[in-house]
Amino acid sequence: MPQATADFNHNQPIYSVSEVAFSIKRTVEDHFGVVRIRGEISGWKQASSGHVYFRLKDDNAVMDAVCWKGNAAKFNFKAEDGLEVICTGKITTYPGKSSYQIVIDRMEPAGVGALMALLEKRRKALEEEGLFDPKRKKPLPFLPKIVGVITSPTGAVIRDILHRIADRFPVHVIVWPVAVQGEGAAEQIAEAIDGFNALNPDSRIPTVDILIVARGGGSIEDLWAFNEEIVVRAAANSRIPLISAVGHETDTTLIDYAADQRAPTPTAAAEMAVPVREELWLGIKQLDARLAVAIQRLLAQRHELLGGLARGLPKPVQLLQTATQRLDDWSERLHAALPASLARKEQQLALLTASLRPQILLVDIKKALEQLHELEARLFNAGKRLIDAREERLRNLISLLESVNYQRVLERGFALVKDAQGKLVTSAAQAMKKDALTVTFRDGEIKVRP
Repeated sequence: MPQATADFNHNQPIYSVSEVAFSIKRTVEDHFGVVRIRGEISGWKQASSGHVYFRLKDDNAVMDAVCWKGNAAKFNFKAEDGLEVICTGKITTYPGKSSYQIVIDRMEPAGVGALMALLEKRRKALEEEGLFDPKRKKPLPFLPKIVGVITSPTGAVIRDILHRIADRFPVHVIVWPVAVQGEGAAEQIAEAIDGFNALNPDSRIPTVDILIVARGGGSIEDLWAFNEEIVVRAAANSRIPLISAVGHETDTTLIDYAADQRAPTPTAAAEMAVPVREELWLGIKQLDARLAVAIQRLLAQRHELLGGLARGLPKPVQLLQTATQRLDDWSERLHAALPASLARKEQQLALLTASLRPQILLVDIKKALEQLHELEARLFNAGKRLIDAREERLRNLISLLESVNYQRVLERGFALVKDAQGKLVTSAAQAMKKDALTVTFRDGEIKVRP
């Protein structure tokens, strides 16, 4: 206690304000060296200096609290109003306000129940904003060229993801290293998501087709960074399809609701991101085999149809008989017409010579003979052209018939199947119903039984 100054009038010691304030401060600090206090956070505020100021309250009392910057940076969760915590520190007074307060060295949530209550409250608030709406979910690309991974650069998580992608379908992977727990982890994760979305084709770093945000398992406090609002909003606003792979299968964080797809483990996220190359090759080979079978079936159907059409055409000999007979008739008529024409001209010449003088007659005869020879040549040429044209047409008809002759089909390895009555058999089902079949090849026939 400060030394008293005698007051001769009242016989009472007189103290200065500071003396009383610091005396109370020492008394309180000596009595409450180290204490643990449980209460609810109210009025949480972090100054620009990094120090944190708030109040602890319960149903009946309120106490000021302060946590210096160095200790505040050690919190493994983000404190906010309404969260019930247990604070460890010492009780002291603040002479400048004549108030007492706790100077906090360590703070932790008051059990998992408090964090879960805060988590549910935050989940409902973000859900009401529509950040978890299924309509916002984007489909994952079937075959991404570049995969972006946001996780710790050390540990088993990144190794598992890289190994799984290399096994399934090796693609380019870009890792954005971040802290996955502790002070500043939430900000780093959100910045990484926004950073990947900010890339463009002109950037030094190529754009990615899909994002994986991953972390191994841990307690709710360890995973708390993925429940922070800044991370959830970044995931919900990502233009790039995003897979959340935080914790083990039983762990659930708020980023899982905002992501386009949730993976139970980081390894499962890698499996969602890329397909299995061997399975794709197998599928392609199966499709190729089916295509080959379909083409063969189509060709067989076309061959069968062509054979049916060919059987409906008349035989080549029948087509030629009429044309050949007509050609013979015209040839005979042509050869008979030439002598007959000459005979008529000779008769006309004889009649004319009887009325003419020999000199004039000789001249006329000469002219007539010239005309006669000219007509004979013209007639002969016309007949020859007609015969040549008919022969050319006949050759074309023969060539056409040969092209559809079923004998040519037999020469290419096909066979003609008939039953005992001589009817064609065009399918295996028909053949199984027959007692005996005749198979015609290029060079002969054989009898078979189904």
